[in-house]
Amino acid sequence: MNIYINLHAEINGSHTIHMREAEMKINIRQISEATGFSPATVSNALNHKKGVNRETAEAIFKAASEMGYISAGENHKIRLVIYRRNGMIIDGTPFFTQLIDGFENECRQAGFEMSIVYLDRRAEDYAQQVQELISDPSTGIALLGSELTGDDFDVFRSARCPMITFDYFDEQMQFSGIVINNIDSARAATGYLLRMGHNRIGYLCGNFRIRAFQEREAGFRMAMSAAGAPAQEEYRMELSTTMDGAYADMKKLLADKKKLPTAFFSDNDMIALGAMKAMQEAGIRIPEDVSVIGFDDLPYSEICSPRLTSLKVPKQEMGAAAAKCLIEVLNGEHPAKTKTEICTEFIERDSVQKKEKTE
Repeated sequence: MNIYINLHAEINGSHTIHMREAEMKINIRQISEATGFSPATVSNALNHKKGVNRETAEAIFKAASEMGYISAGENHKIRLVIYRRNGMIIDGTPFFTQLIDGFENECRQAGFEMSIVYLDRRAEDYAQQVQELISDPSTGIALLGSELTGDDFDVFRSARCPMITFDYFDEQMQFSGIVINNIDSARAATGYLLRMGHNRIGYLCGNFRIRAFQEREAGFRMAMSAAGAPAQEEYRMELSTTMDGAYADMKKLLADKKKLPTAFFSDNDMIALGAMKAMQEAGIRIPEDVSVIGFDDLPYSEICSPRLTSLKVPKQEMGAAAAKCLIEVLNGEHPAKTKTEICTEFIERDSVQKKEKTE
């Protein structure tokens, strides 16, 4: 008697494929013969046991899916892993909500099952959580690595699962990554301040130096050096990465009679907004006394007073690009490692004023 099996393919929309199975059900031995791996290796790979390398596991899952041992949908699940080192960047900002929305919408439209996993570096069972995540070759992982440092990423290098990163990229990693064009964006924003007549430009830097902040500071310094006005360390002010924290830290600096430049470029909007509030309370006018540029273009930037000039990151589009990249990896359409940089848009508002060159 012939048996019909329904396989639900979740790639490029949900549709059903009818396959006629021949006289016997596919088993481990047949997959072993088809792939050339031993039955024990095939069994270990399909049961996500340790000791099977990534390439072997992927080949076995591919064969198992094609032969009807597992459904295509079973081999194409996606996990969005949100890495939290201390929460100082991830928590308390709408930036990541929009990023995640874009990722989730793209997965849904492509017919993929998606789940979100929060991975906290401070958890007691952190190492075990990581190993469970990266040892499952049937699931694709998109690692949101905004809070990752180089050392933090080391544990992911041995991943056996299809994987990409976004808001983080390491030249030494074997995965593709989606990132913001931080260096060029910061360089362009600093160039704008220079063209507006400012040559004493300070840097509002977050006290948690994530890779994105390091790249933005590099772009800032490049622009200053190119203009013959190297960054002055006395105007580099290190603040908390939360709005309230940046406000409190800036208040302390102002109370200590900290000398101010005529303009600031900030690591992000949260820091800029906190610092602006502290300066305004101290009687410093924005932008008449000090101009400010942020980064991210959060909704707050449009409604604060004065409205904050910022670099707009297309957050939903960036999330969607990350999902597309991972789906291509899962489909075998993305064989080479790539780095995709998302460009920003300069949004000019009211927090920058032209400075007459009297210095």
